[in-house]
Amino acid sequence: MTMITSTDALAATCARMARADFVTVDTEFLRETTFWPKLCVVQLADEEGPVVIDALAPGIDLAPLFELMATESVLKVFHSGRQDIEIFHHLSGHVPHPVFDTQVAAMVLGYGDSVSYDQLVQRTTGVALDKSSRFTDWSRRPLSEDQITYAIADVTHLRNVYAKLSADLAKRGRADWLVEEMETLTSPATYAAHPDDAWRRFASRLKKPRDLAVMMEVAAWREREAQGRDVPRSRVLKDDALIEVATRAPRNVEALGSLRAFPKGYERSRAGQEILEAVGRAAERDPATLPQIERDRAGHVANPATVELLKVLLRMIAERNAVAPKIIANVEDLERIAADDEADVAALAGWRRELFGEHALKLKAGTLALAIERGRVVTLDREPGEDGPLPAPRPRRGRGRRPENAVESEPVEG
Repeated sequence: MTMITSTDALAATCARMARADFVTVDTEFLRETTFWPKLCVVQLADEEGPVVIDALAPGIDLAPLFELMATESVLKVFHSGRQDIEIFHHLSGHVPHPVFDTQVAAMVLGYGDSVSYDQLVQRTTGVALDKSSRFTDWSRRPLSEDQITYAIADVTHLRNVYAKLSADLAKRGRADWLVEEMETLTSPATYAAHPDDAWRRFASRLKKPRDLAVMMEVAAWREREAQGRDVPRSRVLKDDALIEVATRAPRNVEALGSLRAFPKGYERSRAGQEILEAVGRAAERDPATLPQIERDRAGHVANPATVELLKVLLRMIAERNAVAPKIIANVEDLERIAADDEADVAALAGWRRELFGEHALKLKAGTLALAIERGRVVTLDREPGEDGPLPAPRPRRGRGRRPENAVESEPVEG
């Protein structure tokens, strides 16, 4: 193992790794007291071995590392890499590419929803990792031997995990599925922190156009303030106070100070005045120009019974095809599909549509039904517009035969 503390050593290492087919990557960072992550350590490994980069070493320039992350001939392998990639994007202005995320690959291959790194290493290689250094302070120097051992393990075992998962993806014909997922993970738009979009995190909790207008202004103000001061959003204004401002729309200092979730005395500060100005700008917005909240786009609310049936269908398809349900669709996706056949959700596009979306739309249309056979959920084809109960299964003798219109549910894909 090599500990890198100088720009020259980093440049030499990155030049060597630029000739590799792939490198495994991980980072250690702090974010508890800042808006932007504070990068402390970077771990890399190729077939020749691992290195640990001290990102806080005096005078070190990480430019060679960023150049390696942008080298198209080298695949960058992460596990649950979104936060790591966000750091590289923030510091360099570029997103690492191409990328292979082993957590996403594991979901595509049915290892479960958001499987952890140590669980995945255990299941693919049989190695049990020591994670006792996970929550140590990575900004303190010198790094301890336990910290360095932990950091190395995060990229050395990742090489074997990658080899196992990539082979399984190729064997099961799902490599293209992962490529589709990586397009989102490596899109700069995924990491763009635009203050004007901050309101979207609270869209489901807004009921009136006035609430939306205030939230758009105040959430954008909080985002700019947090980014400019490099502090967590909650240090500027907590979420519950932000929502209360949006729903109560205070127009003076007294009204602002009377809000239960608002910090005492904060209403008379510079921030309090800027919040009132933001509420004032919201009052001047034309309601007709406000964005439409997505849940109301179809003009009606999802039928709860339909959502429940879609959940059963999702579980069945995920189980039969060994795919994590979460990567196909979440509850919000199902609610939107239940309300709108053309909902803008991932489950109605690409490989997800073929695997699940088409079946979901058929279930909604009544041309696909769910039934229980021998303790397992199966799908049954129905004629368009057919009313009444499902056709009864033929009488069975012994083990018997399946109903004539029963659809094989294993596998569902294709």
